[in-house]
Amino acid sequence: MKNLSTNGIRQFWLDFFHKLDHEIVPSSSLVPDNDPTLLLVNAGMVQFKDVFLGVDKRPYKRAVTSQKCMRVSGKHNDLENVGPSPRHHTFFEMLGNFSFGDYFKKEAIEFAWQFLIEELGLSLERMWFTVYTDDDEAERLWIETGAPPERVLRFGKKDNWWAMGDIGPCGPCSEIHYYWGDLDKQGPEGVNVDDEYLEIWNLVFMQYDQKASGELVPLPAPSVDTGAGLERLASILQGTDNNYDTDAFLPIMDRIQELAEQTNEERKEHLFRYRAIADHARACTFMIGDGILPGNEGRNYILRMILRRAARFGKLIGIEDPFLAGVADKVIDEMGQHYTDLLAKRDFILEAITQEEERFQRTLNTGLKLLDGLMAELKAKGETEIPGERAFFLWDTYGFPIDITRDVAEENGFTVDEAGYQVAMAAQKERSRATAQEKLALDVTVYGQLLDQLKAEGKLDDEGVKHLIYEDRADVDGQVLGLIKDGEIVDEANPGDRVEVVLPETPFYVESGGQVSDTGEIYYFPDDMDVPVWVVKVTDMRKPAPGLIVHVGEVTSGTVKVGDPAHAEIDTERRWDIMRNHTATHVLHAALRERLGMHVHQAGSLVAPERLRFDFTHPQPLSKEDIEEIERRANELILANYDVNTRWTSYDRAIEEGVTALFTEKYGDTVRVVSFGEEEGVSMELCGGTHVDMTAEIGNFRVVNESSSAAGVRRIEVVTGREAERLVEERLNELETVADLLHVKPDEVSETVRQLQEQQRELQREVEALHRQLARQKIAALLDQAVQVQGVSVLAVQVDVSDADTMREMTDWLRDKLGSSVVVVGSVINDKPMLVAAVTEDVIKRGVKAGDLVRDAARIIGGGGGGRPNMAQAGGKDASKLPDALNSIVEWVEERLQS
Repeated sequence: MKNLSTNGIRQFWLDFFHKLDHEIVPSSSLVPDNDPTLLLVNAGMVQFKDVFLGVDKRPYKRAVTSQKCMRVSGKHNDLENVGPSPRHHTFFEMLGNFSFGDYFKKEAIEFAWQFLIEELGLSLERMWFTVYTDDDEAERLWIETGAPPERVLRFGKKDNWWAMGDIGPCGPCSEIHYYWGDLDKQGPEGVNVDDEYLEIWNLVFMQYDQKASGELVPLPAPSVDTGAGLERLASILQGTDNNYDTDAFLPIMDRIQELAEQTNEERKEHLFRYRAIADHARACTFMIGDGILPGNEGRNYILRMILRRAARFGKLIGIEDPFLAGVADKVIDEMGQHYTDLLAKRDFILEAITQEEERFQRTLNTGLKLLDGLMAELKAKGETEIPGERAFFLWDTYGFPIDITRDVAEENGFTVDEAGYQVAMAAQKERSRATAQEKLALDVTVYGQLLDQLKAEGKLDDEGVKHLIYEDRADVDGQVLGLIKDGEIVDEANPGDRVEVVLPETPFYVESGGQVSDTGEIYYFPDDMDVPVWVVKVTDMRKPAPGLIVHVGEVTSGTVKVGDPAHAEIDTERRWDIMRNHTATHVLHAALRERLGMHVHQAGSLVAPERLRFDFTHPQPLSKEDIEEIERRANELILANYDVNTRWTSYDRAIEEGVTALFTEKYGDTVRVVSFGEEEGVSMELCGGTHVDMTAEIGNFRVVNESSSAAGVRRIEVVTGREAERLVEERLNELETVADLLHVKPDEVSETVRQLQEQQRELQREVEALHRQLARQKIAALLDQAVQVQGVSVLAVQVDVSDADTMREMTDWLRDKLGSSVVVVGSVINDKPMLVAAVTEDVIKRGVKAGDLVRDAARIIGGGGGGRPNMAQAGGKDASKLPDALNSIVEWVEERLQS
């Protein structure tokens, strides 16, 4: 296999196809030319769209390009995958070869084979080829070219039908995939499912123009549009399973590291952000190079969004000053050899980036502070969605983009009402900006006012409220220092009031690191009384300002007053459930890394009393065997009854010792290490949460679900302790119930069910056979309805069947019985009309083709269809027109049948 640089691959591609008489066409601008349906060019064929439509002509019929592309808006929107995914980008280069009515499937497939297998030397053992579900020709051509038949797979419209957008050129396609994993583990079931099967080239056979109505209009001449990802090919040829470890990105990330003055370990800690910055720097460089400047609408807003996103990531990895121009300068160095316009525009590009980054730096701190205050406010109310009008306020007043609001919200367990955001944007002139500012300012400052007041009165020192979560205390006595109700500081609160209570110290945990807040009660219960004077039920905890912790809850009895004595106690049973689940996340993390590999890192978590949810980096779904082994190993670690140890150390010391830190978390100079089985290297993690003392205190550990959370991120949900016991009891009871229903012992249920399933399948086969037999008996009577047209039997009939397979069998059987014939069978299936047509070979030679026939007949029933000359099918919308469609068949054949 050739070992080429990214620049070398691009040139090799262009030279290869140039030798095959393709015109080398320079990349078009990222700004589409005369195409209002696109904000940015998203594929290599965009500059040739009018050629495919037949409204433009070029002095060549074959072309080869390396096209600049962006995918951040509309149908092809990859922004959310950039960073977590090893292969998605906002900006990328698409290698393409094109035929405008010249060659078609045969040559396109042969050229792809020659380039990948013969020229680059890719291993056929790792290659998979997919075709559209009814594209017999493409399948045959791949096999004739040299592909093993078992490696040529058929897929439906979702995977093997390509369209540039909702309207425009489209057609069936054939994709080429490269398998990255262990050779003995690959199989057809993984293609288009697992990330290890990398799509590297898509051959699109342009046949249609899709109209806004959904109608597919044949293009003037069948053409070819192919697209291969340059960065993906580079990853293969350079032997890395992700694009960011190729020479297309490594020099850029090296520049980021240089500007950040960080070590390799720090770079690894912030790897997601390094990747995003490198990607976004490339996008910004090329967008500005093509004349796009930051703004508030359209493609200008996309540039602003991407640039500000990269700037924020830079701040999160520790870069305080504007730096993106330095990264873009490296992009120009690396890519200016081919895109020479970048060299000429270098100063302009760098200046535009710096100006926008400086504007954003001035507003970022303010916007983040306001957003943090807003989320604190919402959390106090038990809400997890940021209202659209508040998100719009941040953008409208501070230029704080919605995508950054979305990112920060997600990092803190919130969502954003983006529909409401759009409504607010549309109603911008009607909104009162001053009122919104005033309200938000009040929300943010009320906590600061209370904190300053308590410090001035000597009720709190500079440290503020003392947090006792690590002192193994479940309750504390103190005094009510402050009350907040409805966003205002008050002196008392009555039954039914929602309040925030401030005490001098608290054992209640405040939600952070994925662990939910403690709940419990605060009350005043004098020794000489039988009932409390007042009770506040605590439902949440918040830390709205540094040094201030508030207990959020409701007054359930009495009147609570500032200055009252108070006793605060947490719900200890709930706290124990949470501690079990939190320690269990560490157990799970260790078991995952043992089973799947050290690439596994925590990507998010929720530690609640009833369950834990753990997101982790992994490129593919877990198998049943993986889940069983992870669960078994987790329970083994729990039963080993390791001491759970905690200690404080410096961040640098912890990292040197190999302690696991989360990429998404911010850490201070002093950190808390939670470990168990440390001498054996089981688990050492930075963590500020509460934990059990011994792993056996976790109890039973049961995985209840495994799913996808995001690209390259999987999610596992687990129950432990009391909830796990309840689950086991529930399932055992269910097993006993099923065993009773089947009149067998519990350990015989599985085998009994398997036997019943086999019996059911056998009965189903018998029913299907009877249906077919009955259908043949019915259709035998249909033979007499055939009409003779110039020596050809033409039969068009409506039948009552339940599926398309039976219709096809009927047409085959009727055609065989009639000999030289045209057979069309119609039926209404699930309230939709369907047609299936079959034509014998001799009649095809006389000008009658099944695909043409059903296409025209389908128009009568309000649909469309097609297929091969000898067999085709179509569907429609209007079942009442099915008889009319069938009645049109004889006349249609008469008009086209040649003597």
